[in-house]
Amino acid sequence: MGAAKIAISLDKALLKKLDRLVRSSVFPSRSRAIQDALTEKLARLERTRLARECAKLDPADEKALAEEGMAAEIAEWPEY
Repeated sequence: MGAAKIAISLDKALLKKLDRLVRSSVFPSRSRAIQDALTEKLARLERTRLARECAKLDPADEKALAEEGMAAEIAEWPEY
C-alpha cells in the first residue's frame, strides 16, 4: 500500500516526547511512531465497537439460533 503525506499539528510537549522516543531508537522516525500509534488506536476502537455490538446480543436468542442451525444440519453429518 502506498503512503500519503499529510500535515498535522502536535502539542509542543507531545512533540518533545515523540522526539525523545525517536532519538532513543524506540521508533525509527516521527512518521513511524505516529503511524504505529494511529494503527493501535484504530484497532482498539474497532475492538471496542465489536464488544459494544456483542453486548447488545441476547445470549438466549443466540443459543436458540445456533441450536436451530445445528439441528437442520445434523441430519447431513456423516455417521462415525
